[in-house]
Amino acid sequence: MTLVKRMQHELDWPTWMNRRFIDMPDLFGDLFEESPMKIEEFETEGHLVIRAEMPGIDPDEDVEITVTDHRLHLKAERRSETKEEDVSGWRSEFRYGSFERTMPLPHGATEDDVTASYSDGILEVRVPIDEDADTTKKIPVTRAA
Repeated sequence: MTLVKRMQHELDWPTWMNRRFIDMPDLFGDLFEESPMKIEEFETEGHLVIRAEMPGIDPDEDVEITVTDHRLHLKAERRSETKEEDVSGWRSEFRYGSFERTMPLPHGATEDDVTASYSDGILEVRVPIDEDADTTKKIPVTRAA
């Protein structure tokens, strides 16, 4: 298992870093708010593996995984409702909420072959990485007339 190496421009900065300082109430709210989606990210056997903690969701209906502009976006929504009726009365309780994370993909990541699986409250996304991929493109220069 290898930790994912990131260049400074590839860091997953918190949203408050991108805001103007005029938005002070939102700035301080984000500083102390804990991210609702816990993830771990590592490279193993030619794959970037991202594991996200998502207990109590239905992966078929409540999870959306997209890849855009060399960034992986995870979005999930949790909905739960219970109703109880007995001799003493009636009780209803519900919980809901959505959470999301976006992570930059490392150099050599193959966006076409991304796979995902869900087991025991953990979503695992595997992104193949081609270490030998040459992403350098040479641009020819032409003479102006």
